[in-house]
Parts: sequence; structure tokens; C-alpha cells
Amino acid sequence: MRFGGLTAVDHVSFTAHAGDITAVIGPNGAGKTTVFNLITGFYTPSSGELLLHGRSGHRPLHRTPGHRIAQEGVARTFQNIRLFAGMTVLENLLVAQHNQLQKATFFGVGAVLGLGGYRAAEREAMKRAKHWLEATRLLDRADDAAGSLPYGAQRRLEIARAMCTDPVLLCLDEPAAGLNPRESEELSELIRLIRASGCSILLIEHDMGVVMKISDRVVVLDHGKKIADGTAAEVRADEKVIAAYLGTGDEGEHPSPVVEGAV
Repeated sequence: MRFGGLTAVDHVSFTAHAGDITAVIGPNGAGKTTVFNLITGFYTPSSGELLLHGRSGHRPLHRTPGHRIAQEGVARTFQNIRLFAGMTVLENLLVAQHNQLQKATFFGVGAVLGLGGYRAAEREAMKRAKHWLEATRLLDRADDAAGSLPYGAQRRLEIARAMCTDPVLLCLDEPAAGLNPRESEELSELIRLIRASGCSILLIEHDMGVVMKISDRVVVLDHGKKIADGTAAEVRADEKVIAAYLGTGDEGEHPSPVVEGAV
């Protein structure tokens, strides 16, 4: 991905396997968010391709209009929370299912006429919303304004909203940012639950405790290039990763291979 004379992502290639939690990590400015923006349709790659497997008849992601990425089965959360703060918690989850409801009601005609198809679709939307409210421990806050929730609860709500689109790939952009240790542990449990539901996960995260605990595979970027790709244990001991995060000694020696506390 090039922006004028700047190459933000340079020949980065990796596979996020179905059913896995794949983490993309690296120092600030490594190109992680640019990769996410490419996958989720905010940018079109200058060259290369992005392929999503798991649903028949889909087109390559790099040829899919950004507004249709969710229909291809890709959902995303952001580092900066983007909820509909004035809507209730439940309404946020129902809005996420707008496309499904529109299709089920012939773009609103069924709702106006009160046809059975609309009522069935509405019940299904409520059922899906309730499921993710329970999974994120927000059921008792369903009628509260989303903006009134504590920060950690807003993080969980954003993930619940993304899951209400029924994705095959969930992209989480620094979901543990701003969370305390207890909330980070709860987040890890939620991510594992989502993986168990059959959804693959792609994760950007600076909290190495979360990354090393839950990731099946870790991809490391530095200055727009991939410098490592492997299991958490392999990446944690990789000298190039240690150097990228912690620098090298005065005589070129690498520091002790401990990356868990890197930020």
C-alpha cells in the first residue's frame, strides 16, 4: 500500500487460518492499522490481493466495495470506540442487523404491511442480540444508553455489535486498549468464546499478555514489512522481534528474549 512516495505496507503476505486467532503486532508505525484498513475496505491496495475463504461465491476482498465488506462476512471494531452513544445497548445490536432485516422484509415493505416474514426476522434479530448481550454480560443494561456504560462495557458492546452481523472473520483493533487487568482477562475469555462459535479472529493488540495467551499465530510487522510469523512461543524468542520492540545493545547484542511487556 503506497501513499504517494511512502510505502506503508511492503510485500506483506500471511494467512489467517479459519478457526484461529491470528494476532498482528509490531511497534507504532509498523503498518498494522493500514493492513486492517485494507482488509476491511477502507483502502484499496496499490497492488497485491486479499482473499477471503469460507463462503462460496464471494469476490476477492480487494475488489469488493468497502460498503459491502460486511456482506462478505468481515466485521471490525476500532481502537477508538464508535458506538451510537444516544441509542440503547439493544438498539445498537439491532442496527447492526439492518441489512438482514431489510432483505427479510423486502426493503421495508413487509414491515409496513405487517407480514409474517418481517415478524419472524424481527424475532431472529432479537434472539441474536440477546445471545450476544448474554455473552458480553450486558443483558441487564439492554435498555440503557450505550454512552452511559463504563469504558470496559462499551468495548464489549462494540464487539457484540460486530458479532450481530454474523461474520466469518472478526477484526479487532486494539480491543484491550484502556482496560485494567481484570477486564483484559474477561476480554480474552470473550475472544475465545467467539472463536468457539466458529468465527475466525484477526487481532491487532499492544497488550502482549493478551496476545501471547490467546493467539494461535502471531504476525509481526516493522516499518511496513513482515519480520516474523509463527506461534506465540516462536515469535517471543525471535531476535528480529526483540530488536524491533526493544532495540539492540551498544555492541549489537540483543537483549533478553522477553517481549510480554512490550508496548
